[in-house]
Amino acid sequence: MRSKSLKRLVIDTDVVRASGDIDAIHPRAINCRDFLKEVLTRNYRVVLTKEIKDEWKRNRSNFARKWQVSMYARKNVVNINSIHDEDLQYKIIKSTDNEDEIIALKKDLHLLHAALATDKTIISCEQFVRTLFAHASRQVDEIRGIVWVNPDRTEEEPIIWLKNGAPPEVHRQLSEYQPTK
Repeated sequence: MRSKSLKRLVIDTDVVRASGDIDAIHPRAINCRDFLKEVLTRNYRVVLTKEIKDEWKRNRSNFARKWQVSMYARKNVVNINSIHDEDLQYKIIKSTDNEDEIIALKKDLHLLHAALATDKTIISCEQFVRTLFAHASRQVDEIRGIVWVNPDRTEEEPIIWLKNGAPPEVHRQLSEYQPTK
């Protein structure tokens, strides 16, 4: 059995892009940086598929580049094969008739696939897509238990969650997510 400190996290490109250096002043840059630092400090593992790795390479900040090197040096990167489940995609896409929502769902479906193949945990600042997947989870049982944490939403206490071992708390699961107005 894997230690809690080795939990595998699927981290979206928007987090590594937003993370700022020590002199960052924008709250999102600070929140994402501090979250990634805690991931490194707490010995979590990050999940990379070819698709995620390519996105990171094109979009990561200077801080995230150094952070990624440190994660590799500590052997805390888990490379997995890209997964594409046509049946799952079909079920999720059927949850909406809105073409813009379908495009958004398809764009981030690779995060769900990677999470399902590992520890069912996604780290992303994408609230719109989170809401879409939460809505889809009402119809798609396979994704109901996926935990989604936004490092930029301090009211969700993402750092405390990491310090507590990143448990799969029910209120963080897609099936329980209620967007705030």
